[in-house]
Amino acid sequence: MSELTPHLIEPKDLEAMLLRENLIIVDLSHPALYQQRHVPGAVHLISTALMGNVPPAAGKHPSFKDIKALMSNLGIDSSKHVVIYDDEGGGWAGRLAWTLDLIGLHNWSYLNGGIVAWINEGHTTESTVNIPKSCCTDIGSTFANPSASIHVDEIITRLDSSDFAVWDARSPAEHSGEMVRAARSGHIPGAINLEWTELMDQENNLHIRNNAQDILNNLGLSKDKTIATHCQLHHRSAFTYMVARILGYEKIAGYDGSWAEWGNLDDTPIELGF
Repeated sequence: MSELTPHLIEPKDLEAMLLRENLIIVDLSHPALYQQRHVPGAVHLISTALMGNVPPAAGKHPSFKDIKALMSNLGIDSSKHVVIYDDEGGGWAGRLAWTLDLIGLHNWSYLNGGIVAWINEGHTTESTVNIPKSCCTDIGSTFANPSASIHVDEIITRLDSSDFAVWDARSPAEHSGEMVRAARSGHIPGAINLEWTELMDQENNLHIRNNAQDILNNLGLSKDKTIATHCQLHHRSAFTYMVARILGYEKIAGYDGSWAEWGNLDDTPIELGF
């Protein structure tokens, strides 16, 4: 993947470019918050529209046809700069970033810290409900970048590879197997557990931590490896995918089946503990 658009934008820099015609700002916050306060010009997107919502692996992406229709409704095509944010520090924003990567639209930027940073740092908000300007999108007829996603069989075949790593973005209790959220609990063998919130600076309006790269390197999640990241439904791990992309990772893939799939299959290998 190669892009010209920086994948991270600071609140002050976004405020300076709000009137640009090619800018589309997508708010994935709670609907009640959007109705009260949002970045001027932002359109709202219900987060679950980015998931297939078919149990047990409800986090798998929708069909290409449905994604294309969604992008068309939002007015997103290759000529647009898409700025994305939410109210939780980046999970749902990351899910949109991952979806855009899947269809080959890499011209996205994450608003660092989301609406939390935007409000707390004193930037202008509005309560007007903005209607998307739909367009005939130019994203073709199939996923242009399927390598942004990885499937269960691919993970199993690579588990013993030294240049492959699994990033488990769930809580330590889920990773160890103490918390059960599927037919079987535990983690993918060899998976490295780094809970998604560990990369958010709680003291700095949920900005991505300045030392995020050092944290990843110290855990063995370095750029030279192919990394599959997952959680329960590829919501929390969509944030970790997005952070990796912001840091310049080229070999990062989201496992959208995640634990909802892995833990409900009978033959997937599982480890317990740490």
